[in-house]
Amino acid sequence: MNSRAFITGVSGLELSAEEREFIQSERPWGFILFKRNIATPAQVTQLVGELRKAVGEADAPVLIDQEGGRVQRLGPPHWPIYPPGAVFDALYNIDRAAGLSAARLSARLIAADLLDLGITVDCLPLADLPVPGADAVIGNRAYGTEPGKVAAIARAVTEGLEQGGVLPVLKHIPGHGRATADTHFRLPEVDTPKAELERTDFAAFQPLADLPMAMTAHVVFSALDPAHPATTSATIIEQVIRGVIGFQGLLMSDDVSMNALAGTIAERTRAIVTAGCDMVLHCNGNLDEMREVARETPELSGKALDRAKLALASRKAAQPFDRQAARAELDALINRAGILSA
Repeated sequence: MNSRAFITGVSGLELSAEEREFIQSERPWGFILFKRNIATPAQVTQLVGELRKAVGEADAPVLIDQEGGRVQRLGPPHWPIYPPGAVFDALYNIDRAAGLSAARLSARLIAADLLDLGITVDCLPLADLPVPGADAVIGNRAYGTEPGKVAAIARAVTEGLEQGGVLPVLKHIPGHGRATADTHFRLPEVDTPKAELERTDFAAFQPLADLPMAMTAHVVFSALDPAHPATTSATIIEQVIRGVIGFQGLLMSDDVSMNALAGTIAERTRAIVTAGCDMVLHCNGNLDEMREVARETPELSGKALDRAKLALASRKAAQPFDRQAARAELDALINRAGILSA
């Protein structure tokens, strides 16, 4: 029996009996961890093992948002702090090679932390281009405002993750940088003309179209589809994400429980699937909502199943790595430019 086409969070540091039963019966394709799920390395490793045991898949993907800066689910005292994306942008502006090297090293170090715990997918890199007046939800997470530079840094981050045996998830396709609201709370609308979007926002994603997975943006692009955010827009998914950008990998929604989306959880889930997303992402660990998502999500089949298999098959074995030397090199690159790493 195939998995269902959703990724789920759980509520705490260990599985409850109800969560275990839910996972066993509904068979999510994967899982995602948040700070509420993290205490110590031993605890996280055990939870990851429990999730895979419950679903009956030894290699079930376990995801996390470990970017660096203010988006780090793993942090002190057990895990180091990593720089936000803006640090690589600033260093790139001084020395292109150094900026790319720092981005690659940071991602390689993050991958080592994740793989130690059994976590195999990081929701990184970003290719969002922030603009003046946009909400700060992206802010210093971004790698800059010029498409070519952002794509180059995102590629270096991807290489670092892949060298460490961790799969990347490109976000937030086709672009979140112009959003004037935090999609956790409300739906932003972008009225930028299509030609300008293609020249800027979409252009940052095009060189990254070969990545195995991507996450959508809960953003309305009124020049393309004034009625639906990208996540639930068949027009944007078909014409822009699969078309203009050329992304052919596994496409997952951003969190279905975010308030940017309208309707009940069940209605949102149906809209995401109908629009053409391969995978529904649910993050908050609310079991009642998880059950709604499961009821409305089909089994993985057809092209979505093929993409899911290809994504997992693309994960490479971690390459030999001196963690201490890499951290020293990263810190030296950042310090050389006089840039704070946090």
